[in-house]
Amino acid sequence: MPLVAVLALTACASKKPDDLALDDTPADQLYNEGLAFRAAGDLKEATKKFEEVDRLHPYSEYARKSLINLAFTHYSRGQYPEAITAAKRFATLYPGSPDAAYALYIMGNSYFHQIPDVTRDQQVTARALATMRELVQRYPDSEYASDARKKIRVTVDQLAGKEMETGRYYLKRRNYVAAINRFRYVVENYQETRHIEEALSRLTEAYYAMGVVNEAQTAAAVLGHNYPESQWYKDSYSLLKKGGYEPSAHPGSWITRAFESIKVL
Repeated sequence: MPLVAVLALTACASKKPDDLALDDTPADQLYNEGLAFRAAGDLKEATKKFEEVDRLHPYSEYARKSLINLAFTHYSRGQYPEAITAAKRFATLYPGSPDAAYALYIMGNSYFHQIPDVTRDQQVTARALATMRELVQRYPDSEYASDARKKIRVTVDQLAGKEMETGRYYLKRRNYVAAINRFRYVVENYQETRHIEEALSRLTEAYYAMGVVNEAQTAAAVLGHNYPESQWYKDSYSLLKKGGYEPSAHPGSWITRAFESIKVL
């Protein structure tokens, strides 16, 4: 007997009868077994059953149902990359499904739970933001939209915090141009976050250190107009007073224009 044939027979003989019969298990039976395991809280076994449906019956209706369940079980087990893969496949293959919003929600939350400390790269944060925004834009009336909007605010604040952290790094090292670029980005893109007061104060500090007094005055004036009780404003005001200057908004400043665009001033 040829060696290849012997190996093939040996491989088949090594399998248990149950393993061989598994390939013939109907899709609905595997799916219902998965649901039973999920209901019992055995998410590991549920995941296996849903994966079998997806593998053995990829074009069945149960494959679609199993895929969204796979996204859920992976997410619930903290397997976020796997949850993202399953949810993304579902959203791509079945965009018109009633569960498409849920798939995006699982995907967005999977990114959200992987958001790192603000000192680290925020690529995952940006992906969480993009996914939650897509969910709100495509399915604004879904039951998941409200929570997605809350997480959008959190992710935006996190991204602003990263810009501030980097800006402070440059400011401490007297790299004023690089610091200003970071604080400017916050002012122009994250005006509704909690970082806006500090960003304006840091702009005052950086511009003043460079001798660009008119921009320093403008940053302080905008800060004082919108947040008159802020400690950041008090600090900026004191800094200017030491040099004999007052906060004053200059019409030609980019800072003034940035706030006029949303009618804050």
